[in-house]
Amino acid sequence: MYLGIDLGTSGVKTIVTDERGQVIESASAPLSVSMPKPLWSEQAPEDWWQATCKTLDHLASKMPLESVKAIGLAGQMHGATLLNSQGKVLRPAILWNDGRSEKQCTEIEKTVKSARKITGNIVMPGFTAPKLLWVKDNEPDIYKQIAKVLLPKDYLRFKLSGEYASDMSDSAGTSWLDVGKRSWSKSMLMACGLNESHMPKLYEGNEVTGYLHNSLAEKWGMKSVAIVAGAGDNAAGAIGCGIVEPGQAMLSLGTSGVYFAVTNEFRSKPDSAVHSFCHAMPDRWHLMSVTLSAASCLDWYARNAGYQDVASLINNVVNNTRVDDPDIPFFLPYLTGERTPHNNPNAKAGFFGITASTTRAQMAQAVIQGVSMALADGIDVVHDSGVSVDGISLIGGGAKSVYWRQLLANVSGIAMDYREGGDVGPALGAARLAQVAVNPLTPISDICPVPKKVGAYEPDPTLQDYFRHRRQKFRELYFSLESHF
Repeated sequence: MYLGIDLGTSGVKTIVTDERGQVIESASAPLSVSMPKPLWSEQAPEDWWQATCKTLDHLASKMPLESVKAIGLAGQMHGATLLNSQGKVLRPAILWNDGRSEKQCTEIEKTVKSARKITGNIVMPGFTAPKLLWVKDNEPDIYKQIAKVLLPKDYLRFKLSGEYASDMSDSAGTSWLDVGKRSWSKSMLMACGLNESHMPKLYEGNEVTGYLHNSLAEKWGMKSVAIVAGAGDNAAGAIGCGIVEPGQAMLSLGTSGVYFAVTNEFRSKPDSAVHSFCHAMPDRWHLMSVTLSAASCLDWYARNAGYQDVASLINNVVNNTRVDDPDIPFFLPYLTGERTPHNNPNAKAGFFGITASTTRAQMAQAVIQGVSMALADGIDVVHDSGVSVDGISLIGGGAKSVYWRQLLANVSGIAMDYREGGDVGPALGAARLAQVAVNPLTPISDICPVPKKVGAYEPDPTLQDYFRHRRQKFRELYFSLESHF
């Protein structure tokens, strides 16, 4: 058996898998986020640990855990967890969705002119490095005491095993990693007044970083099992879906939309806000585009337009609209700004082309098309980086809609596949990395299989011209409005 622990923003989820990779038990514990000031987002690392212990206590009470062979970790990326020389937490962790450090991002890119070339990414307020510079500028007494900076899941590793360690995929989101070389960048660390001694030791996602403390092993009825490096949440989600080889790609339709494509070499296109990170397997990287509001746009419109739920909205679209109706308005889906390709936190959502005859169903069609076109824009800029894929696997709650699956194929012009267990979480990827680590002779494809295909969706050639023109107008609308956001 193997354990996968996923430290999310809203809770910790721990799963138990068997030798066939099937989930046989799981437990969750909730977490809350503190937002004491505008743009601030924080959590207490001790709360992460207590929630993790709760899930393991619960699992140990439900089943014997003596057969567990290894534990893998996954989690929310980018968070800054600051420890002193005694391993004590110095302040609440500053999270991935904290926006206070915009000024420090500019400072870092001014100090290190080649920052984007080294890291493969724009330095963004969500990343770890600018958060440290903010602490230096605003909390100098705390900054002086910093001995180690850990990412959220790696704080759990420290509590489980006493090791300061991290994996490549999660570390790539700090703005301190030379992503091409898979090593810490001295110049990026120096820009924050840090050096390699402040960083955890780097491992590939399928390597053992240490062993469970004997006291904890005894408490949960386990042996002193291997703790495996694991991955950041998106890379772990990809591992869980068998997305490990170059040419494989997935589109996750959750609150936000994430397009994730695997490569066997470092590529980057930071000026289009494409993220370029290490994957959780050796000699693998991935490019990622992020659409900040995806399924959340459908939730928003369903709520405000009097639909019972999103399923009712989609039924109304299917029964009362035509996809190529020229009277369908345009919808810009930027309810919370946009990441890829515009990198504009101030972008706003809006409808264009409404007339006195526009119906609620037509506006709902506009929303689902607007989100689909934004996702297609993200896919395009990833492919413009030189990546080619053999079709795209759809996952996430939004992918449950057959109508949306086909629409995405039509809008993007790319074949889409929907697979079994299409709403897989990062905990499964963490458990599979644990299994890979302690079974080095087993082919990775046996442990991380691509789930069975449930449906295949080819672009409709009769809609190709329609969506080419519509997407062009959609992009022109954004640029026409950009100065007014």
